[in-house]
Amino acid sequence: MSVRQLVSRIDERTPAHRDRAVDGLRALALLAVPAGHWLLGGFTLDGDGALHNASPLSTFAVFSPVSWVLQMLGVFFLVGGYASVLSYHRRPSTTGAWLRTRMVRLGRPVLGVTAVWALMIPVLYAAGVPEATLRTGAKLVIQPLWFVGVYAVVTALTPYCVRLARRLGGWAAAPLIASVAVVDLLRYGPYADAVPSWLSLLNILPGWLFAYQLGVSWGEGRLGRRGARLLLVGGTALFAVLLLVFHYPASMVGVPGEARTNSHPPSLLVLALASAQSGAAVLLHGRIGRALRRPALWAPVVVINLSAMTILCWHQTAMLAAAVPASFAGVVPGLTSAPDSIGWILARMAWMPLFAALLVLVSRYARRFEAPWDATGGRGRNARRAAAGLLAVGFAAFALRLA
Repeated sequence: MSVRQLVSRIDERTPAHRDRAVDGLRALALLAVPAGHWLLGGFTLDGDGALHNASPLSTFAVFSPVSWVLQMLGVFFLVGGYASVLSYHRRPSTTGAWLRTRMVRLGRPVLGVTAVWALMIPVLYAAGVPEATLRTGAKLVIQPLWFVGVYAVVTALTPYCVRLARRLGGWAAAPLIASVAVVDLLRYGPYADAVPSWLSLLNILPGWLFAYQLGVSWGEGRLGRRGARLLLVGGTALFAVLLLVFHYPASMVGVPGEARTNSHPPSLLVLALASAQSGAAVLLHGRIGRALRRPALWAPVVVINLSAMTILCWHQTAMLAAAVPASFAGVVPGLTSAPDSIGWILARMAWMPLFAALLVLVSRYARRFEAPWDATGGRGRNARRAAAGLLAVGFAAFALRLA
């Protein structure tokens, strides 16, 4: 089958009611995750040949606006809330059964990547990969997986989000942004020295639930173009004020050596960006949908969405598949050299197509973890799941330096 025939076949098999714009927005947000990690994450090589995490933003703070473009988790949670509402209303049985299905769909790929890495670590160590490199790699692999846990929690709150959306419309998200603002005032305000460090953790749930709630309100038909314009203008204005007046860190991702970070846990700046992105997404929904009526544009969107969890879980592995072998050759520009020069940025951009190719290769085998579990197999199936669970726990302990 030719590429043209495959593209036409995908288009023909797409149901007429499918919201192509939402799928397109999800695909865009998905691709921003590996692009951001590959471009804004680098390594340094120590005297023993081990890799350690580094970031070009430590040297080139002027490139922080790049992170504004690549930080699209707000869009991801927005379309996640929108899609969850549609799925929730179509549920064939109970809410509990619907929720279990979605949790299993999220959990399978995470279990797969962590179990595979647990098996790989002793093999790589025996092959001569330094333990420090393995811990660096494990940290990178587990780093994006926090998102899955948070997404699972907000998904579980969907029924409550629906009730709030029906009652308050788009304003259902207002208490969430207010909550984050209060916590930020406490941890960054005049009494910051008296505030315990754990207080920032209170921002995790409302910080990421904000855009999800907006998506639920949108899916319920309670967030229209007027509300979207308010989100876009208000979010942009708040973003500017937080940067210029309250001196929030400009980078949307963590920078090694910096005392403050916007994303872990989310600060008010993250919600301001999510607000602006959400408003723009709702306003552009129609145009995006019309553009994706073209089969050549629609087919890649379908492929990306079908591999969503694989991309999220395995993109760091793809980068490590290039960097770890390169570390044995010494300092390789853009791979194992310190990210402290324009040359590194140009070299890293040249390596990114290789990372993408390696991710495609890995995905051919890793996508099986997104497939539903076989209902047959009995005790053998349960034993494999238990073994995978134990391996995943062991990998998490290694990555978090608990073992």
